[in-house]
Amino acid sequence: MNQQTTAPAIDDCWNRIGVSGDQTCARLAQHIHCRNCDVYTAAAQRNLQRPIDAAYRREWAGHFREKADQRAALDQSALVFRIGREWLALPTRAVGSIAPLATGHRLPHRTAPGLLGVVSVGGKLTPLMSLGAMLGIDQHDTPATSGRHVFARLLVMQWEGRSFALPVADLHGIERYAQGALAAPAATINKGLDRFLTGVMAQGEMRIGVLDEALIGHQLARLLR
Repeated sequence: MNQQTTAPAIDDCWNRIGVSGDQTCARLAQHIHCRNCDVYTAAAQRNLQRPIDAAYRREWAGHFREKADQRAALDQSALVFRIGREWLALPTRAVGSIAPLATGHRLPHRTAPGLLGVVSVGGKLTPLMSLGAMLGIDQHDTPATSGRHVFARLLVMQWEGRSFALPVADLHGIERYAQGALAAPAATINKGLDRFLTGVMAQGEMRIGVLDEALIGHQLARLLR
């Protein structure tokens, strides 16, 4: 039968006669504080080297395993918004800011589909682009809402040093999700949108298409050429 070695009890003299006790220890005159004393240092080393029982190991193994699983489960974050009836999301790293909806100023001799003009965002002229038109979304087909006010906004996307102002019909907020848990887009989704998605995120009853920021940014930049 195995017997577990019991570590000798540590004399916590610092709590009796040291700085946390009555301060009658003769060593205090030399060391000023117990943490400078070799007795305190030796006790700390013995405490770190004490045998660890099975229950302690199980408790801490479970603790660190749970934290690691949580980090792995929610390794990405994205800003969720709606265009028409489609709930979409962009990785938060690609979102520069959110601004009030504003009417853009048309650019002469520029008729690229999706390019609405330029708009001032924070005092800076920014290309105003229709993400809905680019993705083939019917922006006039909007769901009925109840119990909350809905406000259209400008989502300012940042990509490779460029900014694009994208009108969105509604904002849901930031959601965390697991990249590995994204589902494949439904077969019935429009093909113009499908090729820009990395997958579909489930949040309650919502099904949110997670956009590929690189593909979106590249296509928006092409519209400006």
